[in-house]
Amino acid sequence: MRRAWLLLPLSIALACAPAAREETPGPTPAALAEIWDRERVDQPPPPLLRHRDVEARLRQVQQQAPDLFSLDTIGRSVEGRSIGHLWFGRGGFAVLLWSQMHGDEPTATAALFDLFEYVRRHRAEPPVARMLEALTVHAVPMLNPDGAERYQRRNAQGIDINRDALMLQTPEGAALKALRDRLAPRIGFNLHNQGWRTSVGGTGRPATISLLSVAYDEARSVDERRRLTKKTAAVIRDAVETLAPGQVAKYDDSFEPRAFGDNVTKWGTPVVLVETGAWPGRDVDRHLVRLNFVALVTALDALASGRVEQVDPARYDSLPMNESRVLYQLIRRASVLNGAGVPPFVADIGIAGQRIVRKDNGTDRLLLQTRIEEFGDLSTFGALEVIDGQGLTAAPLFDPALVPGAVVTLPAEWSPETLPNIVGPGQPANLVLLRPQGDGRYRVERVFVNEASPERAGER
Repeated sequence: MRRAWLLLPLSIALACAPAAREETPGPTPAALAEIWDRERVDQPPPPLLRHRDVEARLRQVQQQAPDLFSLDTIGRSVEGRSIGHLWFGRGGFAVLLWSQMHGDEPTATAALFDLFEYVRRHRAEPPVARMLEALTVHAVPMLNPDGAERYQRRNAQGIDINRDALMLQTPEGAALKALRDRLAPRIGFNLHNQGWRTSVGGTGRPATISLLSVAYDEARSVDERRRLTKKTAAVIRDAVETLAPGQVAKYDDSFEPRAFGDNVTKWGTPVVLVETGAWPGRDVDRHLVRLNFVALVTALDALASGRVEQVDPARYDSLPMNESRVLYQLIRRASVLNGAGVPPFVADIGIAGQRIVRKDNGTDRLLLQTRIEEFGDLSTFGALEVIDGQGLTAAPLFDPALVPGAVVTLPAEWSPETLPNIVGPGQPANLVLLRPQGDGRYRVERVFVNEASPERAGER
């Protein structure tokens, strides 16, 4: 009896880990990024992906290579939209990936279609052939189609599917649970987006990717299942940091008894949570989707090759924790005329941003909603864009027609009653940076506009 008990951890380890295989080097993160640049799927920006797009794309993927991809429907949403499940590979090591459990978290949905295209195009090459031989990869690209239709977190019932693992009151959650029970996958990937304010610890750098080896109990115990997800998260860290140095963090691993990732792990499928955050600069979606693609392909290659077993889980454990130390824009040390009659004062102005989707004559428009989130001394914060405001005056956007380079004078009558908003915390980010020219004149240096302001709804 004692001997059998001693052998139990080894049997668990063998069950959780893929069999070791002859090592053929997989593609590097840089090579994968180049492949993505050449071969990525032409599709709408992730926030504008809708169920009809996903449904049509899934059918196209399956029809282009029916011998490679299989497709079925695992359930329907509250409003009757199909929940598609596509899989490929013939190996005994089953992997389950699900995306857009929250309807407004779409980055990985787009990346999954790039993964399918990569597998189709490169199926004869050794790394992909090995993946197909060792793994069976199951994917649910859009679990919450009703939420995606509205670009909202919750489903049509108003329930957060990711807090419905126990009650299973959502048809979407029930479909995911049934799929997991039927497949009994060896590892799962729960694919999300997180707020743009999330930082890598206190560095002020954006947490572009945050990772979590999901706990299955209050004690955050570590068994062979969690060791596998720690090692897999470490693989992802090393791949992503090649392309986004210092922009990977760790998500809080507190056990959440209602959550799907925690319970899927508890039910026997260890889960890696991947949270996609912000990207500094332009072409945000391009960079974020590409990083997700690189992360997923690299992780699957490590599982298929058995390379994951050689990874030190300390590479995951040493990740800085998520914090909220990043702003969208940060104006440092500007002289503030707040528009409320207060004498000028020097302050940092921290602007937070999030994307929203608004209907315009039946067409979805992607807008950036900005507001002044932090105010005063913001020396401990970073931002996706930092603006040096020294020598400049920050004032309310008193004239929507202002453009950089214009020379203006400030309104003679200036009060909260005559302005749509002032410069202060909680206000929409409608403001202007001015450079004094003397004689009461100012040159417009920069105009900041909250695209989602009601008064701007008909401008674009």
